Amino acid sequence: MTGRRVVIGVGNEFRRDDGFGPEVVAELRARGDDRLAGVQLYVSDGEPSRMLDAWSGAELAIVIDVAVGIGGPGGWSELALPEVAGPQHTASGHDIGLGTTVALARVLGRLPPRVVALVAHGHDLGFGVGLSGGVAEAVRPVADRVCALLAAP
Repeated sequence: MTGRRVVIGVGNEFRRDDGFGPEVVAELRARGDDRLAGVQLYVSDGEPSRMLDAWSGAELAIVIDVAVGIGGPGGWSELALPEVAGPQHTASGHDIGLGTTVALARVLGRLPPRVVALVAHGHDLGFGVGLSGGVAEAVRPVADRVCALLAAP
């Protein structure tokens, strides 16, 4: 894949497990992995217009977030279009979920051809810093998966 690629860590580091996306982006920045060359790394609060600006013109957007109610704490799931745009039955720390943002981007003609969401199964979205144990353990495997997705043709 030679087009523009972006990784967007969605979340708020002051809302416990909601800091997962930013923590994965920090892990990626610290790695110095060759597969990240030319990849734009963003941290976002999930507000739709900022998400659309971040991935506008990209061939691949990898979105990293957390949700409660999709599995046991500490696990994570990988979703790709069209699953990302499906109904949202989970709680997240954001007013508007990724599925709604994807639907809006599609209507506005600003949806990348490929969107992959890596979503941690969160537990605690309360105020405070630091990820819960299981979510913290998912940071490295999700960062590994990001690198693998970026290396794939």
